[in-house]
Amino acid sequence: QVQLVESGGGSVQAGGSLRLSCAASGYTYTPYYMGWFRQAPGKEREGVASIYTGGGRTYYADSVKGRFTISQDNAKKTLYLQMHSLKPEDTAMYYCAASSTNYALGWQPRNPDYYNYWGQGTQVTVSS
Repeated sequence: QVQLVESGGGSVQAGGSLRLSCAASGYTYTPYYMGWFRQAPGKEREGVASIYTGGGRTYYADSVKGRFTISQDNAKKTLYLQMHSLKPEDTAMYYCAASSTNYALGWQPRNPDYYNYWGQGTQVTVSS
């Protein structure tokens, strides 16, 4: 059973930075895709950044392009989300997700339905 454990959340001032980590365990084969999602109170879960673990291709929501960077360390089985220039609207619970299905060209990187493993989340709060 794949387990994902996020860490690194916290409270920062606008313009600050945080790095989220997601430690993965319990799998024999690396998930095909991994991603970061976020959900603010009263809002739907939003895909923030995703990576195709086989080739390293990355995808970002327009709202975070140029500010967030997703990366992976396969040796450590850890996914990262480096966040710079944080804004109050980035405030949310951030979740790590993984997919064990190879959707090939049909993958929708920001669609939560395409991920079958989820972490418990880590809170990010950005104050103005």
